[in-house]
Amino acid sequence: MSINKMIWTCSFAVLLASCSTQKTNEWFVSHNGNMPTNERIDKIKVGTSKEEVKEILGAPSVVVSFDSNTWIYMSSDVKRVAFFAPEEVNRDVLTLKFDEKDNIKEIKRLSKADGKDIKPVSDYTPSYGQNMGFFRKYFGGVGQYNPFGGVNSPRM
Repeated sequence: MSINKMIWTCSFAVLLASCSTQKTNEWFVSHNGNMPTNERIDKIKVGTSKEEVKEILGAPSVVVSFDSNTWIYMSSDVKRVAFFAPEEVNRDVLTLKFDEKDNIKEIKRLSKADGKDIKPVSDYTPSYGQNMGFFRKYFGGVGQYNPFGGVNSPRM
């Protein structure tokens, strides 16, 4: 077999192997999150206590910072291929809101279809203060670092 035929055969084999199939597409999808199974979610109802929820579903993915009575369980499937931007294939969110007696008062289930596109705004908020020049910005810290302690080192 000549060299040209071998090169063309190898090129064709590589081209054929690179063709996408459903199984190949599954290799690029990663699962992220902490979503309990549907059977476990079906066990909780309005009125279930926090302790029972933690026992059935486990710890939540997120407890809302400003409202510790809102628990969120979430998961997503993200497809990553080479240098292309990651694409979210699937999203599942379960939100549980508790009342003041630590019992569930609201259960909400959301998916990717319920999401909304948010357009970032290019405006910025100016910060007032001193505008540093080139030399101060890049050379202002020269001589300020003292690794062995001394006059300029902070006291502990």
